[in-house]
Amino acid sequence: MPLIHCKLNEIQSMQQFYEALYAQLGLPKLTGRNLDALWDILSTDIEGPIEIHWPTAYQDRHALGEQAAALFELLDDVADERDDMTIILG
Repeated sequence: MPLIHCKLNEIQSMQQFYEALYAQLGLPKLTGRNLDALWDILSTDIEGPIEIHWPTAYQDRHALGEQAAALFELLDDVADERDDMTIILG
């Protein structure tokens, strides 16, 4: 299967994060927009290989508020769990 490459830039809200990522993954607009749904999608629902590149992640964390830490932890955990997923945060 070819590499799925997702690039996120200048994310200003969790809603914008979900919209940008899900659009690049080709998921339906009605897909759940919470961390539990995101875990399910990234850990089991999408076939890899997958690369998520978010060069502005550390700048964007302030706009994401309290959920930023949980989101970054989830991305790190799912990358640890899957051999075919790479997460690049800048």
